[in-house]
Amino acid sequence: MSIQIGSPAPDFKLISSETKEVSLSSFKGKTVILHFFPAAFTGVCTTQLCTVRDAIHLYENDHATVLAISVDLPFTLAKFKEDQKLNFTLLSDFNKEVSRSYGAIYEDWILGLKGVSKRAAFVINPEGIVTYAEVLENAGELPNFDKINAALGA
Repeated sequence: MSIQIGSPAPDFKLISSETKEVSLSSFKGKTVILHFFPAAFTGVCTTQLCTVRDAIHLYENDHATVLAISVDLPFTLAKFKEDQKLNFTLLSDFNKEVSRSYGAIYEDWILGLKGVSKRAAFVINPEGIVTYAEVLENAGELPNFDKINAALGA
């Protein structure tokens, strides 16, 4: 089941790459962009997050906070963040609960791996309502950044 536009965004608490607990509800009153991605250090995921990194000024101008979520360990995410000079928060959904609650999970992925985040993007308004939702079945595709940016301007 995936999250629909107009529905409340499921709250969560996850551990960041800095090993701090981060909850969605702590951003109440702010716009949040969630980016789910399958795995750190892979080609398309690196492209996705570096695209966000390079456009962070657009999001900050719209007073939006970016959170990126994968099932990688926080320590893996910390190294990925350092290597790619990412300028936003990376969160570990190691237990796969948040990916499932957003309908953004491959129960069966490549190489027999199970429970990996799908590539997905959600925009959540300051009231906690989803205003943009995109869950990609093909991990080789990127989210539609133009539509994400348009949702911020709406």
